[in-house]
Amino acid sequence: MPVEELEDRVILTDVNDSNTKLTILKFGATIISWHHQGEEKLWLSKAAKLDGSKPVRGGIPLVFPVFGKQKDPNHPTAKLPQHGFARNNTWEFLGQTSENPPTIQFGLGPEQLDEETRSKWPFDFTLILTVSISGDKLVQKIEVENTGSTPFEFNWLFHTYYHVEDITDVLVNNLVDVSCYDQLIAESYTEKAPAISFHEEFDRIYQNVNPKRTIQIIDKGKVLYNLHRTNLQDSVVWNPWTKKAEGMGDFEPKSGFHNMVCVEPGHVSSMVLLPAKEKWSGQQEIVIGGEIKVQTNIYE
Repeated sequence: MPVEELEDRVILTDVNDSNTKLTILKFGATIISWHHQGEEKLWLSKAAKLDGSKPVRGGIPLVFPVFGKQKDPNHPTAKLPQHGFARNNTWEFLGQTSENPPTIQFGLGPEQLDEETRSKWPFDFTLILTVSISGDKLVQKIEVENTGSTPFEFNWLFHTYYHVEDITDVLVNNLVDVSCYDQLIAESYTEKAPAISFHEEFDRIYQNVNPKRTIQIIDKGKVLYNLHRTNLQDSVVWNPWTKKAEGMGDFEPKSGFHNMVCVEPGHVSSMVLLPAKEKWSGQQEIVIGGEIKVQTNIYE
């Protein structure tokens, strides 16, 4: 059975391989597991709260309508918690939309928000998340609709936690020559590393990444994941390392930073302005395996 709905989650199984499946919590519409041929591809904290008491640490949380904390105190998102409310609320499971590949949808609107959140961000909106799985591929598409009469601004981000064996052996490929904002030193510069490696805390926003570039996560010369993006201009790369991991109560084990890396496609370096009655969409497609590709400003 490709789609199984339980009380708090939905399990989506590949029609051709019962050992390839997704588990999606209704809370936050958060993918908490991606088993590919029986092997887990996402990192999930051992202390992650799966009961709806707080956002999930790991998997693929959804960030909307603000990334981080809004720095402008007068902006409509200023009163919202870090990363907004999409990951903090229970989405409605809308059912299956396709049998092959098995595809499901979740929805979130004002009716799913509590009164406090609604008062902090009083816009009319609909979010539709479409998720599908097929062989080596996972696809997530988000559609944001402004159903009201007032324009609003928002950020979107797929906060993907990938599982890796050892972060010190990992490279993130094809972000060379891209402008980035380093959140650890609050400076902008152009990335010059042919491939990104990890030896300490890492937190950068890569801006206006050419949509033709395939961002790859590579381990000892083997391609683990290929990230293809549609209408998501930015990519955040993050690893908390020792000190930051120790400071997060829901990050377990504390050594878990060795086994994860976040590569997060989104629209976060600027906000999307969505006029009344208009729609916006963005998509990430993750493909396992394949060959190393080299893409720079010269070789796109």
